[in-house]
Amino acid sequence: MSIPTSTDVAVVGAGFAGLSAARALTRLGHQVMVLEGRDRVGGRSSTSTIAGVPVDLGGTFVGPTQDAVLALADELGCRTVATYSRGKNLIRWHGRVRSYRSTIPRLSMMELFDVSRIQWRFERLSRQIRVDEPWNSPEAHKLDERSLEEWLRSADANASTRNLMAIMSRVTWGAEPDEVSMLHAARYVKAAGGLDRMLDVRGGAQQDRFPGGTQQIALRMADELGERVVLNAPVERIERLADGTVAVSCPVGVVNARAVIVAIPPEHRAGIEFTPPLPTPYTELTTHWPQGNLSKAYAAYDRPFWRSDGCSGEALSDEGPVFITFDVSPDNDGAGGPGILLGFTDARTFDRLPPDQRREQALSGFATLFGEPALQPIDYIDHCWGTEKFAPGGPTAAVPPGSWTQYGRWLRTPVDTIHWAGTETADTWTGFLDGAVRSGQRAAAEVAELLTG
Repeated sequence: MSIPTSTDVAVVGAGFAGLSAARALTRLGHQVMVLEGRDRVGGRSSTSTIAGVPVDLGGTFVGPTQDAVLALADELGCRTVATYSRGKNLIRWHGRVRSYRSTIPRLSMMELFDVSRIQWRFERLSRQIRVDEPWNSPEAHKLDERSLEEWLRSADANASTRNLMAIMSRVTWGAEPDEVSMLHAARYVKAAGGLDRMLDVRGGAQQDRFPGGTQQIALRMADELGERVVLNAPVERIERLADGTVAVSCPVGVVNARAVIVAIPPEHRAGIEFTPPLPTPYTELTTHWPQGNLSKAYAAYDRPFWRSDGCSGEALSDEGPVFITFDVSPDNDGAGGPGILLGFTDARTFDRLPPDQRREQALSGFATLFGEPALQPIDYIDHCWGTEKFAPGGPTAAVPPGSWTQYGRWLRTPVDTIHWAGTETADTWTGFLDGAVRSGQRAAAEVAELLTG
């Protein structure tokens, strides 16, 4: 296919950030073209089906204060339902399965005290972080030199607390605590409104979900934009021309634009050749802002049998490969079928297994928590984001020690007419769907101001 040779703005990436940017600019009357390397829109949001029910292989949940994505979804007619949370939660801890009903599992008094102590210290520290310029926060360099694991040990966190924080780290960044900068962890939590807001179901980031899947939001934005969205068009080169415009090259053609918004994860910017080369800090940033790796497994049953046992479907485990679960069954009111369990899995061990072994291990993990019936699903599906051939990794960047203070200021600072978007560049709900939408709207505002002088 051929594409138009000129436009006002070229947008690289048709995820929530890129589509939100294109939508905003189009509404302001600007010509826009979105170039997407995949054969679909949505980025790290991808919806499939299990037992005939839509399930999200990527971004899944939304919650209070995620106003940008919720407003967008409402405008597009994408409704939400509450995540099922009635009943007792389960935790597999040191070989034993126990129940609890709060955010923090029921541990011994000493363990519970230590978890509360560390949470208090973490929250106090995160309040001191400047989300917009974390490198200018008090003791920024000291915090950035340490990993989350090193900070926990310096705070004398006991083994149980460190294990719980490891689960948080895996599901949040797709990385272990020793791989994530403490400055990044503190900034990320503050951008989400605190640990409770980030981790809770009721009142937190997992409170609601879209029964039709999150990708429908991207699909409806793309439908609005129509032929402005071009799939199977991975951008290979962005050239800044002498007249101030840019030439954006992909296999299906070259587009000349007055500005470009690169709405992809920082690590994946390295896959584009920039001419003339970007300043050195921008190039080095791509290697210091790596994507995490997180995988998901779903099992469907003829009914949500765990509810009959008084369980919510929420569970934690200190042994893999499944380390956290949720009930995402379509019937939110009773025990009707099908029943669907979502499990986040440890990519380090899960991804390298062949499909039949992944299935076996995931079901074994579900059965350890919920009993033998979990071994007999009527359907099963999983997805390993780290093994994708194009733009692998997720759910977001796992920023290592030293990166924020050395490269953070270049994360979204424009280079001439090149602007940057993507959830990693957001100051509110960084790493979430909401952050992606906000980043696209922010980049669109920057470019609109540029185009109108």
